[in-house]
Amino acid sequence: MAEYEAALIKERTLAGLTAARARTGGLTQRLPELPDEAVIEVSARVGSDGPVPLPTAPVPPEMAGLIGHVSGYEELALQATLHGGRQRVHRALLAHPLVAQHEKADALTDQLIAAGAQHLAWVQ
Repeated sequence: MAEYEAALIKERTLAGLTAARARTGGLTQRLPELPDEAVIEVSARVGSDGPVPLPTAPVPPEMAGLIGHVSGYEELALQATLHGGRQRVHRALLAHPLVAQHEKADALTDQLIAAGAQHLAWVQ
């Protein structure tokens, strides 16, 4: 499997294609559920001006909802990172589609804060 992936990456790179992170500002017609400042990973063609996102097909409703859900979590996680506070961490985890339950979010919040306490100025 790893050999196949490496060959695919090499093939795409030689063709000037790669995965790139891009703000959704220019792609909002395809991803209207995301704010313009959200960043997504898309296929891109790499040229002398750098990566240029390739057009994307419309996202089906079930995937659009998941993308929007995860984007909301990422925004809340960023706020928790920048401003600290147990409530912000808990709120972010509660928004994550794989957590989304108060009991799980409570336990994970405590575990994350305990594991990272030495790096979190707001815990001191």
